[in-house]
Amino acid sequence: MTPVSEIARTQATGSSPMLADLVSWSSSLSADRTFVREDLLGSAAHVIMLARSGIVPPSDAHPLRHALLALFDDAERGIDIAASSLEEDIHMAVEARLTQDLGPVAAKLHTARSRNDQVALDLRLYVRNQAALTLRQTTNLVVALSHRAELEQDTLLAAYTHRQRAQPITAAFLIASWGFQLLRAAETVAFALDRSNELPLGVGACSGTSLPIDRPLTARLLSFPRVTGNALDTVADRDFALDWTWAGTRVLLALGKLSADLVDYSTREFGLVSLDGEISAGSSMMPQKKNPDLFELVRAQSSRAIGNVVSLLTLVKGLPSGYNRDQQEDRNAILSTGPLVQGALHTITTALPHVHFNPAAGHRALADGFTQATDLAEALVRRGIAFRDAYRAAGALVRLAIDSSSALSDIPEETAKTVHPFFDRTLLQSLDPKDAARSKESPGGTGPRSVAAQLTHLRNRSAELAFLAESIPPLATIARTLALEPLQTP
Repeated sequence: MTPVSEIARTQATGSSPMLADLVSWSSSLSADRTFVREDLLGSAAHVIMLARSGIVPPSDAHPLRHALLALFDDAERGIDIAASSLEEDIHMAVEARLTQDLGPVAAKLHTARSRNDQVALDLRLYVRNQAALTLRQTTNLVVALSHRAELEQDTLLAAYTHRQRAQPITAAFLIASWGFQLLRAAETVAFALDRSNELPLGVGACSGTSLPIDRPLTARLLSFPRVTGNALDTVADRDFALDWTWAGTRVLLALGKLSADLVDYSTREFGLVSLDGEISAGSSMMPQKKNPDLFELVRAQSSRAIGNVVSLLTLVKGLPSGYNRDQQEDRNAILSTGPLVQGALHTITTALPHVHFNPAAGHRALADGFTQATDLAEALVRRGIAFRDAYRAAGALVRLAIDSSSALSDIPEETAKTVHPFFDRTLLQSLDPKDAARSKESPGGTGPRSVAAQLTHLRNRSAELAFLAESIPPLATIARTLALEPLQTP
């Protein structure tokens, strides 16, 4: 049988078909197989719309829908329905299969559509599902972090700026900081999901169609809340793909920061956390090593996600209006982002219960009192001293301790009073790391009430975003809806 792609190339113009090796080189079928299910459902919805609009008789639409949904069931079971196809893309492969199975009636399927709007639909359906899955995983991890934080409210450690000990915090506060960055990433994923959630099908090759199609009906069948607004823009639009790859990158960047902290904190130099053997890797040469390989790999994978963003940006830069075959090169960036991000999310979610904080090491890092110098200055402010004067007084006491090779917390009250008369026993109590961490109840601070409010926010906002993810129906649910949809106006 003559491949449909040859018919598409030659019937209108009478030209000879493209050389076989060039067709093979330019084919997108290998990558397109990833979204064969989306293509089949898009075609099923399209043929229902054609029947309901009076463009294709229900008697022709019925076998087309039945065959498309049967092929969808095969694809759901892992059967490659295009295994022996000679076509250049999945759209022609499906049409060739229908022509083989149904005969001439298959020629009616492509009415009022182009491969330009068809691929836009497939990619949007794919991105929408991948974004919903990623959003669920990300919000689940944020909630898991909030629950873990509640268990670490009394675990003290130092916060670091410029990679130096800065001020006392709790492990709960640190974990909440991871949650907030992930939550922002989740909101970016939600934005990408929304941007993909428009129906492009029905805009044709570039200018719409003169046939009386019903795009809102197709949108409803595929659970899109709206249709795209301009045909010429629609077929060229890959902004939703840029939003998706950027959102995936944001998730990996957040996971990378969490991972970088755990890589550092699990070293003997820090000793703030320990890793169970179940999530550690050994050295092939050094028997004493217990390496945080999983976290290093997660940290590294943002480089691949960033590459996807840059790939798409350079692909679309300078393209003219309308569809251009350049856009076929969007596949790798779009299709690789979801598995990359979801794998990293699964790894971190699975590994975190095997990470244990070391309260003794955290206390040792704070015991000398130097990280509480700001708390000492703020104690002076509460007694009416201007902050810059209080800062200088605290700094002078720090220098005194350093010069005498003493811990700041060991400076006697009498000696401290020589630096400033307000440095009495009560004021020096601000050098206690537990009090220092608990005292910061300003919004966003490390105090227990502030942290509790942060954790509540993380859980509440995660629930809102998870609800958005759950509003996206699985492909199998859409398939069941399409199977029951009447082919004539009720």
